[in-house]
Amino acid sequence: MNKIDKSKISVLLTAFNGTSWLTKQIISIIHQQQKNTAIYISIDPSTDNTEALCHQLAKQEPRITTLPNIGKFGGAAPNFFRLIRDVDFSDCNYIAFSDQDDIWHPDKLSRAVQMLTENNCDGYSSNVTAFWSDGRQQLIDKAQPQAQWDYLFESAGPGCTFVMTQKLALEVQAFVRSNQEAMASVWLHDWFTYAFARSHGHQWYIDKYPSMLYRQHDNNQVGVNTDYKAFLYRMRFVLSGKALNQSSLLATLCGLEDHPFVKRWHKHSRLGLLYLAFQATQCRRKRSEQIMFFFSCVLLAIVGQKKS
Repeated sequence: MNKIDKSKISVLLTAFNGTSWLTKQIISIIHQQQKNTAIYISIDPSTDNTEALCHQLAKQEPRITTLPNIGKFGGAAPNFFRLIRDVDFSDCNYIAFSDQDDIWHPDKLSRAVQMLTENNCDGYSSNVTAFWSDGRQQLIDKAQPQAQWDYLFESAGPGCTFVMTQKLALEVQAFVRSNQEAMASVWLHDWFTYAFARSHGHQWYIDKYPSMLYRQHDNNQVGVNTDYKAFLYRMRFVLSGKALNQSSLLATLCGLEDHPFVKRWHKHSRLGLLYLAFQATQCRRKRSEQIMFFFSCVLLAIVGQKKS
């Protein structure tokens, strides 16, 4: 075995009403080329026998651990933050996030470790191939060059592709444990993780290689922007100011509220929003999203959106 093969990876998986997909996803994790894995599952109380299925899978596979039931989470982010708080990272080299309904390619984890090692990075994410029940597939490209401030305004790609070194994971864990009340206001665990990593000096690698099949269905909490309905939904979300409120929250959590760049727009004044509009190339990675970011900030300035 080489060094990469011996690395131990802890996979953090959240489950909720997932009996239709869980088995296939866990099989794809068990069958990774990177064999030294441990799977930790946190279950949001479900109505479709998800708990029983997870316990059954854990009995069949010693690498699976189900965490005790501690009540309802109501979303993926608080469930993932529970896993980050409660799982012991001391005996693993890497930590990965997993959704319940995707299918990983066999080399997903081994490639992530290889890219982290070769590029001397602490965080990894990748492109994915979205797929639908009717057989459609589409590459979701998130691997544009990182911008100076992109981490305050977007994630590094789907959280289910994230892999972190133990060093970074322990820092995230310590912060989450010490700031549980504040973390309750964070909507997306992956966006926070990326923001924390970048703001604390960790290098992050976004891989062009699509490492997994990213399932799309009606129950996706966050899916891909592939049709006009999804685009309009996201535009309404952006124009409501809620996304920018999350950016302000992340800036505060990351200790950047006094940075000159953040102070210019942190209170969401009209002048601040106009300033932010002209920083679009430093706030988003993809050209089309930079343009949308510019016009969104201008429109927010016109309607006078205020920080909540």
